[in-house]
Amino acid sequence: MSILDNIKQPVKKELDLFEDKFYQAMKSPVSLLDKIVHYIIKYKGKQIRPLFVFLTAKMFGEITESTYRAAALIELLHTATLVHDDVVDDSYMRRGVFSINALWKNKIAVLVGDYFLSRGLLLSVNNSEFRLLGIVSDAVKAMSEGELLQIEKNRKPDITEDDYLTIIRQKTAALFSSSCAAGAASVTGDATIIRSMKEFGEAAGIAFQIKDDLLDIEAGSLPTPDRPAGGGQKGTIGKPTGTDLKSKTLTLPVIYTLTQLSGSGKKNFLRIINNGVMTKAGTTEIRNTIIKTGGIEYARKRMNEKVSEALSKINPVTDNPAKESLVKLVDFIVSRPY
Repeated sequence: MSILDNIKQPVKKELDLFEDKFYQAMKSPVSLLDKIVHYIIKYKGKQIRPLFVFLTAKMFGEITESTYRAAALIELLHTATLVHDDVVDDSYMRRGVFSINALWKNKIAVLVGDYFLSRGLLLSVNNSEFRLLGIVSDAVKAMSEGELLQIEKNRKPDITEDDYLTIIRQKTAALFSSSCAAGAASVTGDATIIRSMKEFGEAAGIAFQIKDDLLDIEAGSLPTPDRPAGGGQKGTIGKPTGTDLKSKTLTLPVIYTLTQLSGSGKKNFLRIINNGVMTKAGTTEIRNTIIKTGGIEYARKRMNEKVSEALSKINPVTDNPAKESLVKLVDFIVSRPY
């Protein structure tokens, strides 16, 4: 049994049932759309966010139909944003397979993303889940603002750590916080609990993104059996590495490194990043500089602070199997090798 399978145990039955309920929420009489839905489900990811929904709900009570709708709503939103992101980023691979826009082109991909968003709206409205709709709508707003803020701030050497944290709080952590808030809201009307779980999810989501940024640098700098040292290729972590450096996205390890450099060292560091197409030698030099200046260590420290912040939100909850799995899940998202 894998680590993730062990974490799922308190809600395994519910997650298995969710698979069918989620497909029912996505299916369409339009044959092209149904074909794409089958493709997405076949190559679905780890479903971390629905897992947060179910574990949070189980921690406070018995899972209800509202919980299933909350998880479906979150996953519909997540899928829609992934499809749209691939169009925006001109990305043709997703989870090791061709993205929707690669197979069916941008116009269809955008329409598919819109369809998933509309299905989520209808799922909420048709079942009078207005509290869940409000929670998830806040996430959509935050994610859109985060994407636009990143575009505004990207490739600028003066981006600060506060800018970076604001971006990932909106782009990534918003969906984690909504997952946990929606899970709690599906079993309790206690506003204090819902707010606390929203804060728990936000801190966990920030830690998740910092880990992603670390993987982009660390995994790409280490040789693996199927990939020699160098960036931008797919290695054993199961995803492309070095992509942030190639796209000139300034993540926390890079931002910290810039604060530690000065003079010609800083100019050379920025010159390599802004050089356009990142060469293998340039990527290696950037990584070595980040490691030498303590950028990796600093990012790990900030990640662990967010982990502690997240756990502090559930520590007061009476111990139960779901709480134990949530603690393990937070540990998993920051210790995962992929």
